[in-house]
Amino acid sequence: MDIKKIANLISNMGWRYISFRARHEVLKRSGMLVKKFPTAPPFKEYITLEQWKKQDVKFFFQSKSDLQFPKTPTPELEVTYNQIKNGELLMFNSILTKLGKEYDWITNPDSGFKYDINKHWTQIPDFSKEAGDIKFVWEKSRFSYLYDIIRYDYHFDKDCAALVFGDIISWIDANPINQGPNYRCSQEMSLRILNWVFALFYYRDSELLTADLFSKIQHVIYWHLHHIYKNINFSRIAVRNNHAITETMTLYLGGLFFPQMPGSAQWRKNGKKWFEQEIAYQIYEDGTFLQFSMNYHRIVVQLLTWGITISEKNGDNFSQIVYDRAWSTVNFLRVCMIDANGYLPNYGANDGALFFKLSSTHYRDFRPQVMALASLLNTYPGINKVFEDIDWYGCYPRHKQNLNAANGMFKFPLGGYYIIRQPDTLTFIKCGGYKDRPSQADNLHVDIWYKGENLLLDAGSYKYNTDDKTMRYFSGTASHNTIMLDDKDQMLKGGHFIWYYWSQLVNVKLDLVGDDFVFTGEVKVFSYISKAIRHKRTIKHNVNSQVWEITDEIRNLPNGMTLNQLWHTPEKPKNHIEFAAFDGNDNPLSGLIRQGWQSSLYGRKEPTREVVFSTSDNKMITFIKIGE
Repeated sequence: MDIKKIANLISNMGWRYISFRARHEVLKRSGMLVKKFPTAPPFKEYITLEQWKKQDVKFFFQSKSDLQFPKTPTPELEVTYNQIKNGELLMFNSILTKLGKEYDWITNPDSGFKYDINKHWTQIPDFSKEAGDIKFVWEKSRFSYLYDIIRYDYHFDKDCAALVFGDIISWIDANPINQGPNYRCSQEMSLRILNWVFALFYYRDSELLTADLFSKIQHVIYWHLHHIYKNINFSRIAVRNNHAITETMTLYLGGLFFPQMPGSAQWRKNGKKWFEQEIAYQIYEDGTFLQFSMNYHRIVVQLLTWGITISEKNGDNFSQIVYDRAWSTVNFLRVCMIDANGYLPNYGANDGALFFKLSSTHYRDFRPQVMALASLLNTYPGINKVFEDIDWYGCYPRHKQNLNAANGMFKFPLGGYYIIRQPDTLTFIKCGGYKDRPSQADNLHVDIWYKGENLLLDAGSYKYNTDDKTMRYFSGTASHNTIMLDDKDQMLKGGHFIWYYWSQLVNVKLDLVGDDFVFTGEVKVFSYISKAIRHKRTIKHNVNSQVWEITDEIRNLPNGMTLNQLWHTPEKPKNHIEFAAFDGNDNPLSGLIRQGWQSSLYGRKEPTREVVFSTSDNKMITFIKIGE
């Protein structure tokens, strides 16, 4: 890494991050982390099944018999259950994968690579061309698919305890403590605990939940919590995103659910304190989220729903800032939501995660999760449908406060989002600066939706570990509806999730001028080429038409560089969309039409139509018209 990149990284991330990463690497290479996270610890029964059942700790429900909401045995749920039973899993809510009934838990079904289960987790790389995307191994091991089995059990009156406990014991037998890929990520371990706990409460009265089986599970849960607590600074300093929120909440709940375990009081006390700190830091006051990702924001929605519900049931409420941030989160996501289907722009990193899927809805439909949190906050989010999530959580809406997403302009300056809602359209604009790590190089990107269809779209993420060219396309400027200079990204790409020379806001405003919505935003971009470059974008949209006039101007355009304006549309849109572009001297420009790509779901790559207008001038005016 050259000295300029190092200086830029320090300037962006800070010395605390740099020093922690350096120290962590030293501990890892010296073998000190191996001693900190022991393998083959002696078995110990920290809490018996009888003790666990007698303790006065409240979950969403205490057992299956507590659940009394209507049963709806749908064919879709039955198909999903049978797929799981036969060794198939819908990975990332996208790819139906045949793992087999005897899956070993450590083979990557995408690459065929089998991890060495005898290696300490510190010896397992996150990124390896030979191994492929490690998320394919983690996916089943987080046990989120248990919700499909449990929901089938409830709605079809079928006892699935044998399948659930059989898989949990199979995983325990195949994954020695602190060894192999499934101990590599503390967030994955956190999710595994939460999902096992959900199953333990549901099958609390099952004759298959024996003392011996529970004893085996509680031993592994202890070492999961021990690992998460000892490694929490990695998430809170080196990562500082939804991982830290997941892990701190899991420590709090782990201490609450298993108070007999050594260290549980500290897990609960510090977990709660750290969770409150992470929520206050990661969710900005306007409800936007520091990861600049709609799907990761939904993850936080689910974690807030878990945390607030269980803390209140146990008389241990969080501080007011958690409630304030939760409410502002619901408000932001509701404004960005498409009323017809609950979709949001496919904005930011999207790895297909939906931790606790408690409704038979499409993965891109945010309504079940947003409504559950809104209901918990005594808010009615203007969604004309009730979803199953609230039945499982028991957070039934009391409708004390309406939160309808009205038509008009909405500004979220801390996250850098500007939204124009109209009866048939939604215009979503990204314009901001970064004080936290950016996910994608997409400043001044614009999404346009018409009658529920995403006509100007964001390409998504595809995979986090694939070839460099594909990764750069999906995370870079090329897959967004904004400007490139030649083939350059707005920021300089580093390794995997790293960007140098973060783009920054110069000024922005959104107003209604007569009958026109007028957005004007200017950002500092391409500063690794020249610190003087600025991109100014003006968007005019008449309230009575389906036409957008978009003016792009590059100030201090370097000599010899070409201004490229990119638009990404569905390959075969249901609705009509047309473009007309002119340079700064009103000369018409011919658009180059080429194949692009989008990933509406993680791991899936689909063709799109890219329209590119190019000029050596520093200004371009484009008219976009949509209709049926």
